[in-house]
This record gives sequence, C-alpha cells and structure tokens, in this order.
Amino acid sequence: MAHDASAPRRFVKIAILTVSDTRSLDTDTSGSFLQQALEEEGHHLADRKLVIDDIYQMRAVVSHWIADPEVEVIITTGGTGFTGRDSTPEALSPLFDKHIEGFGELFRQLSYDEIGTSTVQSRCLAGLSNNTAIFCVPGSTGACKTGWNGIIKQQLDSTFQPCNFVQHVRKKSL
Repeated sequence: MAHDASAPRRFVKIAILTVSDTRSLDTDTSGSFLQQALEEEGHHLADRKLVIDDIYQMRAVVSHWIADPEVEVIITTGGTGFTGRDSTPEALSPLFDKHIEGFGELFRQLSYDEIGTSTVQSRCLAGLSNNTAIFCVPGSTGACKTGWNGIIKQQLDSTFQPCNFVQHVRKKSL
C-alpha cells in the first residue's frame, strides 16, 4: 500500500497494558518491545501498566484510559489464549463500541506462517471505544512483533493509504 507523502504525519498517544500472572514490569519483554517499537515510530507512550489476569482489573485500567483524553490508542498484551485465567476477550470486548473483526483474522493469517495451526488458539481482538483504538495481542514477544510489524504499525501511520485508524481516534494535543 502507498503512503500519502503530501499529508503531514500525525503521531498518537498510546497506552500499553500487560496482562500477566507471572511477569513484572522488569521481566515484561512483550510490553518493553511494544514501548520501544511505538517510540521508534515517533508515537508517544501515554502510560504503561501491568495487571494480573483478572477481568475487573483489566476493565478498570482500560476504562480509565478510554475516558482519558491523553490516551488515543491502547495495546494490550496477554490473556488471549485458552488457559484457565486467560480472559482478555471476555474483559474487554464488552467495552467496544465497534469491533474490528479483521484484526484477529489478519493476525491469525500472519501468525500461521510462524506457528502453523497453533494460531487458532489465539483469541486476539480489537475494537473502538469512545474514539480510542484498542488492540489486544497475545502475550509472547513474538506475537507482539507479529501484531505490531504486520498490522498495528501501518494502521497507526496517519499517511498509510487507503486508510488507517489514526483518522478514527480523537485528535488530542501533545
């Protein structure tokens, strides 16, 4: 896809939420990758948190960010599988005003080339809430790289054509 070279690029404010019962911010390689990747693209880290895999803790943090004018995009990592406490889809999909079905579909297509049919166990998802884009990717660093490099990076590039999600998030001043 082409980039519109004539349009000035707009950078967005992104919050990262790691969902894990076993990691700390010091051992969170997935959240660290996402932070580094978004900053390399010129975006701004609005906040970064880690919560255990608990539906209500996830909803509390993400609901706060959805209402926060300083957050335009949320990326969560973790809690999208089928183990006992994986509950990101159940926690966050009720918060979506609109679901972005194509995100999960495209993620699994890209992931198939890397992990084969194991990709069917990924329940990654995305949606829009209060003009805030929310992308939920699996917890492995490899999956975060797949999601960021294969989808999110382009969709948060305001010059990416024919469309991108920057046009759907609130324009907030820095």
